[in-house]
Amino acid sequence: MTHIFVNIPTNDLERAKAFYTGLGAGINPLFTDENAACIVWDENIFFMVLTKEFFATFTDKQVTDTTTHAQALIALSRDSREAVDEVMAAGLAGGGSEPRDAQDYGFMYSRDLEDPDGNILEFLYMDPQAAEQGPEAYLAEQSTQGLA
Repeated sequence: MTHIFVNIPTNDLERAKAFYTGLGAGINPLFTDENAACIVWDENIFFMVLTKEFFATFTDKQVTDTTTHAQALIALSRDSREAVDEVMAAGLAGGGSEPRDAQDYGFMYSRDLEDPDGNILEFLYMDPQAAEQGPEAYLAEQSTQGLA
């Protein structure tokens, strides 16, 4: 089994913990201290939110300012378009911002959320049939059925 740990920097660890728990994530206290918080999305996906100073100990590269530079785009799927909108509403209420308009491709719907530190999360829903067939085959099938 593979687990995914995404390390992201923060300027304010307590604010970051409040933001991510406001989105519905949990915190693993065994891996949380004054330098880091283990944000639990599910049994396989975790964010390690690290103070910028602690984050810098894991790389020899310069840590970017995420309010002005994109370091990574982290995409997390949701079970429906409504679930995308719900997590976005929670994120916006918790101090996040939406840097661009929602993207609606018919088979896929996504919205970007910047956390208060500028880290970019993309929440998306993809029609399960489109995910199975691939977008081109799905759209071709929909157009032959008069649905697209």
